[in-house]
Amino acid sequence: METDSNVRRLWTYAGLTLTVIFWGASFVATKIILLELTPATIIVIRFGVGFIVLLVTVGLRREIRPVHRQKLPFLALLGFLGITFHQWLQVTGLKTTAATITAWIVATIPVLVALLGWVILGERLTKQRVAGIALAAGGAVTVVSGGDLLALTSGRVGTVGDIMIAISAINWAVFTVLSKRALGVQRSDLYEDAADNGSPVTAMLYVMGFGLAFSLPWALVDGGWRALATISEQGWWALIFLGVACSGLAYLFWYKALDVMPATQAGVFLYLEPLVTAALAGPLLGEATTTITVLGGAAILLGVWWVNQG
Repeated sequence: METDSNVRRLWTYAGLTLTVIFWGASFVATKIILLELTPATIIVIRFGVGFIVLLVTVGLRREIRPVHRQKLPFLALLGFLGITFHQWLQVTGLKTTAATITAWIVATIPVLVALLGWVILGERLTKQRVAGIALAAGGAVTVVSGGDLLALTSGRVGTVGDIMIAISAINWAVFTVLSKRALGVQRSDLYEDAADNGSPVTAMLYVMGFGLAFSLPWALVDGGWRALATISEQGWWALIFLGVACSGLAYLFWYKALDVMPATQAGVFLYLEPLVTAALAGPLLGEATTTITVLGGAAILLGVWWVNQG
């Protein structure tokens, strides 16, 4: 019995490790494919493939459940925030910001979640968490400004892309707080059968489906899909990776892990995400890792760790 538990734990850790690698590499893959496709086209293809992966998985496990009609508007809101708006900010922002800077900014999300949890949900905010929030914020400013803190007073902090990525981090924190109960401990309220607790992957399937539906008209009007006829082999591999690995398997592994371990414990793995991005962005994109970026990134990771320990 203990052996079975250890095996499940190892599989969970393996899935989480792959998730971090996939999500860390997603910023690099997005930068590559942005050279050939528009943001709208990238988002629709990525989450279209991801939706199919989740749909097949949920279907094979016979976990598809009808939801209450009154819950559909809320799931639609989550789909807009967590998929359509979030990805528009990130993909468009990556046009003018480095993949490594994006990863470090995104690493501040657990801190933002803790802060919003205190404001919106009334969760406890200890002195240690306040210190962690301040340290992570300082690290984020250092990374974006490149160490030029005087740029704060002159309005020269980062690019438009940096600002969009920062907004995306705040948006994802809002999405996380709003979906914390709906996709977690209270997800049984979503389904018509009150006794059915469902699966977090099933709930995420609805959210991803709404996000995809909102993104599709944008892509059709945008017209970027016409470039698919001339896309390079490298571009196709980037798209397949974003769809299958980053939006399909990664979401599957992530929500499966949340079913068997605390969110805080799973969240520790996300600390490695920017390190994966930095390791890949150098050889694939030619992005240099500066001492300032390393110091700012270290402050972010330490701040996030303090917040989770507080």
